[in-house]
This record gives sequence, structure tokens and C-alpha cells, in this order.
Amino acid sequence: MSYADVLGEDDPTRSGLGPQAMISSIVPRIYERVWRPLLAPVLTAGRLDELAMALEMLELRPGDSVLDVGCGPGNFTRALARASFDGLAVGLDASRTMLDQAAREHNPPNLRYVRGDAAALPFPDASFDAVCCFAALYLIEEPLLAVAEIARVVAPGGRVALLSSVARGPLPAGVSNAVVRPLTGVRIFGRDDLTRALADGGLVDVRRRVSGLAQFVSARRPGSNPAAP
Repeated sequence: MSYADVLGEDDPTRSGLGPQAMISSIVPRIYERVWRPLLAPVLTAGRLDELAMALEMLELRPGDSVLDVGCGPGNFTRALARASFDGLAVGLDASRTMLDQAAREHNPPNLRYVRGDAAALPFPDASFDAVCCFAALYLIEEPLLAVAEIARVVAPGGRVALLSSVARGPLPAGVSNAVVRPLTGVRIFGRDDLTRALADGGLVDVRRRVSGLAQFVSARRPGSNPAAP
């Protein structure tokens, strides 16, 4: 399997340890089986049900089209493709090495990969019934632009599921970022940053669950999808 590349020589990857690891030659090979299983529970205070949370928030139905933003090697994308049965699943990432690894995996026939920029999604408005972005926003150079793009491409009645960092304790996010971002390249979001961005994008039923240093955020586009059963 190959992937479509709409970036060419452009590379939106920001500097810092975390973002640069995602385009390395080593991390994509160990991401699904070593990197993510070890680091995700640290972020989420021991939670091991990320995928179950994503599926719960997205409420995928047979035939739904679903976009996985920041898909990495496709570990979630493949599960989303299977959950949508004959619906189209698309995994988007800016990292060639991540997508090379994704293409080597055993992928369902209804799955496609695209190399693109999360802050400028190469899809028309209202293209997808569901959009997932788990453990990627905090590595993106312009994450709130990415959230606006996610809101743009979700169809009426469509659902959005996000997992990202969140500031905890007495320190404001800006103070935490002054220390964390230069060292790691990872952004710490304020408690209302993502929920406000989704609401600004016209989404409703915006809900947040905080677990450790992570927040799970869900929302939906008002209206109904005429293709839905």
C-alpha cells in the first residue's frame, strides 16, 4: 500500500524532541508496539482504553466516512476503518516515515493514507462523518488552526474526538509551556483552549474528560447526515 502526498517538499513539522521523533527513522517502527503503550499511560494517568474512548465518542456506524488526523503508523486508523465497515477511512500525517510504516501494516481495504498538513486539511467542507485526532495536537505547530480545520471538514451530524494535553495544578498553561515546549516541543493546553476552539468552529455538545495530564474532548456538528440510517 502507498499513500498520497500533497505536501511534496514542504514539511510542517515543528522543532523539538517530540515532533522530531515522529519523523525519525526509529520511532515509527516502534511507535505502535513500544512507544505509545509505554508513554500513553503516563499522559493519561494509567488509562489503557484510548481506542475504546475514541470509538465511544465517534459513534461510528456502518458506512461512515472517518478521518484520523495525525494518524502516525495507523494504529487507530485501522481500527476506525474496521468500525466503519464499508465506509471510507483516511489517515493523515505529515511524517513520511510514519506513513511508510503505516503502509507496511495489514490495512483494511477501505483505508487510505494521505501525507498532509493538519492545519490545512486537503479536503472539502463537510467531508467526513467523524474526525479523530488523538495524541497529535500538542505536536502541531498551529494546533488551533488544526482544530478549526477539523471543525470545517466534519459533516452535519458528524462527531469529533480529540485527545491532547491539559494544564493541571496551580500553574497557568503559559507558564508550563515556557518550560515544557523548549525542552520537548510539546504544547500544554489550557483547560478551555480546545473546547473553546471547537465551539468557535460551530460545534455543539462539547464535552471534556480530564485524566492525568490528558483531556478527552468530544463534540458534534449540528444537523443530520441525510445518508445516515
